[in-house]
Amino acid sequence: MYVIERREGINLRQLGAELDAAPSSVSRLCDRLEAIGFVRRSSSTASRREVELRLTAQGRAHLDRLRARREERLAAALARASPASRARLMEAVETIRVALTAAVRAEPTESAEPAEPPDTGVQRPPGGGAERRTG
Repeated sequence: MYVIERREGINLRQLGAELDAAPSSVSRLCDRLEAIGFVRRSSSTASRREVELRLTAQGRAHLDRLRARREERLAAALARASPASRARLMEAVETIRVALTAAVRAEPTESAEPAEPPDTGVQRPPGGGAERRTG
């Protein structure tokens, strides 16, 4: 449901790829989510053969309840930790956040055009070839 929430209108094939699951498993999962009123299937506007998945208001409310319960449990667990333990945890979380931010920035985006190299003031030889450095 989190994937459907994040990628509103995702189709079954894409959801299967996101979950790394077999198409039949994804279809059965969506059958169950639809039966309890958390997901709605609709025909794709792009292709009549594809089915888009969207969360219902009931599905969104369920995810909100899950998040609230998770936050309450986390807050209770942190309240039981010593101040020194919480400080070490915050340092570790900050280290992870910095590393993940750097990793995301380093990843090329699928739709991004190749970036122009920064202007370094070095003239390139005719024909667009790159300068070779020796040494």
